[in-house]
Amino acid sequence: MERIDKLLSSTGRWSRREVKDLMRQGRVRLDGRPVSRPEEKADPASACLTVDGDRVDCSPYVYIMLHKPAGLLSATEDRDQPTVLDLLPPALRRRGLFPVGRLDKDTTGLLLLTDDGALAHRLLSPRSHVDKVYLAQVEGRVDQADREALAAGLVLGDGLRCLPAGLEPVGDGSSCLVTLREGKYHQVKRMLAARGKPVLALHRLSMGPLTLDEGLNPGNWRLLTAGERDKLMRTEPSL
Repeated sequence: MERIDKLLSSTGRWSRREVKDLMRQGRVRLDGRPVSRPEEKADPASACLTVDGDRVDCSPYVYIMLHKPAGLLSATEDRDQPTVLDLLPPALRRRGLFPVGRLDKDTTGLLLLTDDGALAHRLLSPRSHVDKVYLAQVEGRVDQADREALAAGLVLGDGLRCLPAGLEPVGDGSSCLVTLREGKYHQVKRMLAARGKPVLALHRLSMGPLTLDEGLNPGNWRLLTAGERDKLMRTEPSL
């Protein structure tokens, strides 16, 4: 059982003070009846909690789609530089959210934030091989030889053997789509640099069944829909 004001504020939509105001105005209902006491408790797994008639998802975990802008670290905290968690309201930051995987400081695009450790482990496990698709702008133009080299699995200069990866030229080849089934350090940049095509800009479009919402501007975020959450939970290894 959880306090209702905590359940509502943990969604990131309202602060505790705003929840109390909603209750005073009679806008919060539990199983159809008005709630006036913030300390009243409910079972998040079974309660029907509504605000202004709209049901509020009170699941025990939070799943957030973030459009990561350049210049932020994919970390929970850093003494010297801003992180992606600085984009969230305090109520969500207090939940212990973390990025599922990392994007380089200058890389933009889809980043999943959650406090569901089991799901994060499954998505990041080397055994799962969850596809991640990136749009890369490169110096020069990728060609068929680059495509075949990535498909065969590159061995980088430090001896790292990469799993086979997909590469599809976009337009005149100065941009390309790269599909990875792993997530080594700076992997897309290192692979394309090894082919003589240094990356000028990198943007992640998707991770497994989750695709970046085109309506999200850089720095903006939203909670996953129920459908998106269900697809993530059903993600199977793509061996």
